[in-house]
Amino acid sequence: MAHIPNHLELKNTYSFAGLVLTGLCCISSVSSPERALFREIDNSATFVTRPDSISKAAPDSSRFSYNTLVSGLDEPMEMAILPTYDIVVAERKGAVRYFNNATKELSTIAQFNVFSGIEDGLLGVAADPGFARNNWLYFYYGVAGDKHVSQLVRFELKDKKLVEGSKKVLLEIPTQRKYCCHSAGYITFDVDGLLYLTIGDNTNAEEIEGHNPTDERPGRELADGQASTANSQDFRGKILRIKPTSDDTPGAAPYSIPDGNLFPKDGSKGKPEIFAMGLRNPFRVSIDPKTKYVYWGDVGPDTEVPASEGKLSYDEINQARKPGFFGYPYFLGDNEGFPDYDFETKKEGPGKDPKKPINDSPNNTGIQELPPAQPAFIWYGKGPSKKWPLVGKGGASAMAGPIFYSDQFPNAPYKLPDYYNGKLFIFDWIRKWIMAVTMNAAGDYVGMEPFLPQLKVVAPIDMQFAPDGSIYLLAYGTNWFARNTNSGIIRVEYSEGNRKPVAVVSGGRRIGAAPFAVSLSAKESKDYDPGDQLRFEWKIGEKKVSGQELKHTFTKPGIYNVVLTVTDSQGAKGTATTEIKVGNTPPSVQVETAANRSFYWDNTTLDYQVKVADKEDGKISPPKVAVSFSYLPFGKDLAGALSTPAGNMQFAATEKLYASLDCKACHTMNTKSVGPALTEISKKYAADETAEEMLAGKIIKGGSGNWGSYPMPPHADLPKEDAKQLAAYILSLTKTQKTRPLTGNIELEEHKGKGNEGAYVLLASYTDKGANGIEPLKSSDYIVLKNPLIQMEDYFEGNAGVVVATLNTGFNSYISNITNGKFVRFKDIDLKNVRTIRLRVQEHGAGGTIEFRQDSKTGPLVGNTKLSGGFLDDLKTGWKEIVVPVEGAGGLHDLFLIFKNESAKSPLFHIDWMYFEQ
Repeated sequence: MAHIPNHLELKNTYSFAGLVLTGLCCISSVSSPERALFREIDNSATFVTRPDSISKAAPDSSRFSYNTLVSGLDEPMEMAILPTYDIVVAERKGAVRYFNNATKELSTIAQFNVFSGIEDGLLGVAADPGFARNNWLYFYYGVAGDKHVSQLVRFELKDKKLVEGSKKVLLEIPTQRKYCCHSAGYITFDVDGLLYLTIGDNTNAEEIEGHNPTDERPGRELADGQASTANSQDFRGKILRIKPTSDDTPGAAPYSIPDGNLFPKDGSKGKPEIFAMGLRNPFRVSIDPKTKYVYWGDVGPDTEVPASEGKLSYDEINQARKPGFFGYPYFLGDNEGFPDYDFETKKEGPGKDPKKPINDSPNNTGIQELPPAQPAFIWYGKGPSKKWPLVGKGGASAMAGPIFYSDQFPNAPYKLPDYYNGKLFIFDWIRKWIMAVTMNAAGDYVGMEPFLPQLKVVAPIDMQFAPDGSIYLLAYGTNWFARNTNSGIIRVEYSEGNRKPVAVVSGGRRIGAAPFAVSLSAKESKDYDPGDQLRFEWKIGEKKVSGQELKHTFTKPGIYNVVLTVTDSQGAKGTATTEIKVGNTPPSVQVETAANRSFYWDNTTLDYQVKVADKEDGKISPPKVAVSFSYLPFGKDLAGALSTPAGNMQFAATEKLYASLDCKACHTMNTKSVGPALTEISKKYAADETAEEMLAGKIIKGGSGNWGSYPMPPHADLPKEDAKQLAAYILSLTKTQKTRPLTGNIELEEHKGKGNEGAYVLLASYTDKGANGIEPLKSSDYIVLKNPLIQMEDYFEGNAGVVVATLNTGFNSYISNITNGKFVRFKDIDLKNVRTIRLRVQEHGAGGTIEFRQDSKTGPLVGNTKLSGGFLDDLKTGWKEIVVPVEGAGGLHDLFLIFKNESAKSPLFHIDWMYFEQ
């Protein structure tokens, strides 16, 4: 999809490192002579007066109130706020959702027939600037079928329905659907009525052999970003800028080319619609209403190329003061260049010149000499950033939100205070933060600070201002490619006077069989004005119920909206809407074990029992329950495995290997391409016991003749074990997957000799048959067993610093800057059968105590130890191991390490890792 970004690969556990939570501000200049060289400022640029708000006190965070208007959306991508404050939401699988602001109800007004494979689907929606008079809505989506195009279309909206006969196609973008990923697809308008559309590079997302995708070998065109994003005659990897026309007569042009795009209007040098090129996955774009500068987030690659900060895998926030080329696939960040990698010889050469980049790829159909590469405005990688420490670490997906100007909202009751005047809002989909960026009069970066960290938006994917000054946030939710209960639309208001109460619906099940009794609570609702008394009202259809708690029984199947309204003593109201589905009960799936649910050790076994129940389906047939057990080598990246059908879970790593090779250039899953479909190969050799060995040999050596004359290229450097895994994966595609019995004992032996990064996964799932108009529901449960050695820098949350250094044991990371009161938190640690925790520590500092607590920083104490402290001249030495006895509750609990020494103001000690021992 518009890159559920960078596959949302959480390769490192995310942490704010405490900075966002404490609201600290980072103010630093990132200007440099090199940056000045390439950041050309047009002489006609508009300069904006921005107050020096950094020196002022930030507004009281309690002055912001927020209400969840809608929850439970299915992959929301973009929203359009209408003049009535009704909201149209595009869901990736094709549904167009409509929130009625008057009734607070959510409905589905259309279902587009979309191609929603890889990261494609219904990706964008925007209202025309003249919507109040013309009722036009614009959508961008991948069209289902064999044509392989995405379309920018316009519809008329009347009576809360799309008028089918009003459809007008403005643009058609050819795409490829063999490789994942990068679709982008955001739509927005500037103050002049120009439409901006972002399009991803639509190129192999798995950066091959640790390098950027510039593979020029024959047959590898779809793994060459020079054919798309760096190609002036291709729409992909671009931001387009057009002026939609109102002439609907047959044959009339649907749009015109505005003055000032990157290439001439005659198309002689490139597509005249292009405003910016050299983009990978431009996710979310906004236009400064005063300077006309264009801002967007660009989701970064995942390479092994060294860079000034870690690897050259930066996410970027970009600022375009004028049209230009923004570097990819040749440069990232401050024009740091990728080496010119020869995928045939496996050798690196010098990279391109950012002042005069030449696209000499045989797959390029546009101009060779590209405009000078423009550096990013802000950039950060997977590790901690020295330039912008507030951004945190881990997986990333940078996005650009709006720019706030106070005078753009005259008399708006909820507009932000002047403190934010001229600030750009940026946010990160994965790291779940929003930042306010301060710029000087010329638009240069000055500093950034957290914005509303207390809101804790789960995966923000869109952010817009409404005419009344309020902020609307679209939350994607926790899980990828799924309907999430914590997805939805959040409205944020700022108030100097009486503040609106915050309405929160909590508790209770939201889906089940009729009669379905719900028990919902408004007790988490709040009001920040002292002395205010709150009144609560629930609305179900025409029925209204007063009180903080709602107990209601739905007697008939259907989909119902429940609206909570909270009113304070001054009459101010806050609302929240939740959806109740009646007619089908989700299955109950439980995996039980007497063993530890977090760790494996040598010479141990895992006993298990799977229990499944479903009210509508009745007796469950054991073969219908999918149970699988696998050892996976990528224990820190399990999301793909846990979303894979249970019987195929062992191939989760193989699917990633497959995507990293050139196989998709010739093979698709179900249809013939240059080569046969994978499912046809699987069927042909289903009964051949020697097929795995034979296919592995063909993958390595190449060949032709069995499926036609087109030769299959060899993969001589591919290890035979990898080739056999690929062959086994292909053969599995049409096999009825065997599942394990519902009870069993498994010897844990496969990890031996394979390092510490792997994990055992026992996954059980069951999908019911659906009932009473409610779709089939799937439930699952799993046990993940990881190596008992945990690196301290992999903490989920905390405020200890991470140091990367060369120790006597080699290149290593450990936590440092540990002072009194700091902590780190690790999720889902089972202490069952754990007797001690071994720590590798360095007593360099004042010393102090380490407390191990379950569930919270003040939870039950399960162990503690004291380190005496001291100071070392050589930090490569002095590391030792200590053993801490522990005794805590079994089952999955968060484990907190609390560091204490109330008499010391300096750092206390360093910790490298901990090992859980039986």
